[in-house]
Amino acid sequence: MAEKTRFELKLGPATREAFGRTLVELGRENKDVVVVDADLSKSTMTYGFSQAFPERFFTCGIAEANMVALAAGLASAGKIPFASSFSAFLLTKGFEQLRVTVAYPSVNVKLVGTHSGISIGEDGPSQMSVEDLALACALPGFTVIAPADDAATCALVRAAAALAGPVFVRTGRVKVPIVYTAGQQFEIGKAIELLDGSDVTLMAHGLMVAESIRAAETLEAEGISARVVDMHTIKPLDRAAIRRAAAETGAIVVSEEHLADAGLGVRVAQATAELHPCVMEFVGVQNTYAESGTPEGLLDKYGLVAREVVAAARRALARKK
Repeated sequence: MAEKTRFELKLGPATREAFGRTLVELGRENKDVVVVDADLSKSTMTYGFSQAFPERFFTCGIAEANMVALAAGLASAGKIPFASSFSAFLLTKGFEQLRVTVAYPSVNVKLVGTHSGISIGEDGPSQMSVEDLALACALPGFTVIAPADDAATCALVRAAAALAGPVFVRTGRVKVPIVYTAGQQFEIGKAIELLDGSDVTLMAHGLMVAESIRAAETLEAEGISARVVDMHTIKPLDRAAIRRAAAETGAIVVSEEHLADAGLGVRVAQATAELHPCVMEFVGVQNTYAESGTPEGLLDKYGLVAREVVAAARRALARKK
């Protein structure tokens, strides 16, 4: 079990920035790494790769469907293509190509969606992705990853590059709290227990991991012991971690910056029903699109904050009794 740890949660880089830095490192290490872009390289942070390796950088203009198909062709030719755009564009505009040219033949394409969730802020709902994890998980053979911070993104992008087969990595626009120290080990499909606890388990991915840690600290002050688990891999799930949480704490709260109807919570609930049924609560975007606003204001309005995780934990504990 993880030891009780105090997290400072100082603000660090955005996960898209970590992706961009790691991509350049991978390009230096492996000449087969290539990048395909849909005219957003300065936002997705693939611009650094374009400057370092212009001969391995391919721009498709504002055409995500073409970008995905081109990436599939490059993978079929033995390259390791990273195709990146805003998650809302990559998964929706490119879905048919993701299904037919990537998932069906199971080619080695790495897809990185940036500006995920509602924390993109002022750009508004047309560019917010609250369905991307559901769409990615629906593709057979896909691995789906949503890192929490800078260190997690660097490690998991590297793991994605080394993994054979299609991978979707979800990153964000805004700076996020630092959860992990450099050197933390990550394994695709293996959740990380950040805090031990015996009364309730708080599971999350992305920026909701830090909010779950804050919630656990509030609950601890009330005499409630909360386990915090970073479910950085949405597919495949760490079923062993879910079974342990259900059996040992008897209550699970899943928090995510995604539609609650179709994201990590639904997948954890399915696994829990199969492995060890227990009380569950869900924190996420509730059957709606968001609006334009500051990232902080939107996260607060739509309940993607520690306060709502605490409230969900209290509801779960009341039902558990």
